[in-house]
Amino acid sequence: MPNAGWKIKGMRLDDLGGLRAALKQLALERSKREAKRRAQALAKEVQARLFLDAVRDVTPLPASDKADTKKSKPEPIAKQRQRDEAQALASSLSDDIDIERLLQTDESLSWKRDGLSHQIIPRLRRGQWSVKAQLDLHGKRVDEAREALVGFLADAIKREIRCVRIVHGKGLGSVNKEPVLKNKVLRWLVQREEVLAFCQARPNDGGSGALIVLLTATRKS
Repeated sequence: MPNAGWKIKGMRLDDLGGLRAALKQLALERSKREAKRRAQALAKEVQARLFLDAVRDVTPLPASDKADTKKSKPEPIAKQRQRDEAQALASSLSDDIDIERLLQTDESLSWKRDGLSHQIIPRLRRGQWSVKAQLDLHGKRVDEAREALVGFLADAIKREIRCVRIVHGKGLGSVNKEPVLKNKVLRWLVQREEVLAFCQARPNDGGSGALIVLLTATRKS
């Protein structure tokens, strides 16, 4: 008798084959998912073991050797050291060098460094370079004036100033009415490498009581 006429609890026997195939397919897919999960877990375990093997002989750095990531504060400016250096430079300037042969004997004594154009002095006297800073040495003792001059020139170079005026006075208030500072300033200036030339100031800029000084240009790195 054909199976098509039989029923089990409302199901025909010819439907059992399809049900069996569906259950088998479901079991197969579940098996694949489980196999994939196990494979992924095994891969992670293998990677962890490889990492542990790689770092097995690594020794942790001591705490004191760790990099300090905190931003360090800028070091304080050594003002006293700067003053000491200025004093040392000032003390290296001689008061006894003979500059008479170095000065040009024209209507006002002037000086330029060897190798520079002879037009430097006339151009400086005409005011081709404008005065950007001034140092007044009135009332200073010789040592004070020398140190002040060194500091003033260094600051001018730092600020990229090319032309300055130095007021040394005419010596009217000194002993014997002699321009002591004027003669010393002339000697100090010719010893400074940053000084290229100088000349007596024009009457409206101080005349014989002041000098106009041309400084070297700051070298760009």
